[in-house]
Amino acid sequence: MEDKMSYTNQNRPLTDGALETMSLIAASKVNFTNVYGVDGEKIGSIYDVMIDKMSGRVAYAILSFGGFLGFGEKYHPLPWNQLKYSEQHGGYIINLSRDVLEGAPAYGAADAPDWSQPGYRGQIDDYYGRHRPLI
Repeated sequence: MEDKMSYTNQNRPLTDGALETMSLIAASKVNFTNVYGVDGEKIGSIYDVMIDKMSGRVAYAILSFGGFLGFGEKYHPLPWNQLKYSEQHGGYIINLSRDVLEGAPAYGAADAPDWSQPGYRGQIDDYYGRHRPLI
């Protein structure tokens, strides 16, 4: 039986053609959206998002930056509330310096963290709790 919540009669995902409104965006469209510093300089892009299963809210954005041509790139999980959408930039603004972001908990492509460990989330939350936004 076809899942009517996910597909139209043409067997096409319902989100086709409706990936963004004034206040909503499909998770698939958030990935690879650019992230800028308060100075307007591009810092990186959103690689992925982590969604809290119980609340359904985005808990963390995984910011990717660094490296060269995809080599040596680091992934920096940060609390979603650190980001604000900017229509002017067509991406997200983070009110933290690049130095603060570079010192944040991060991982490489070969060493993804174990999100099931409460200590890992606590490490991220503690780090960003100490480094409040610049504005």
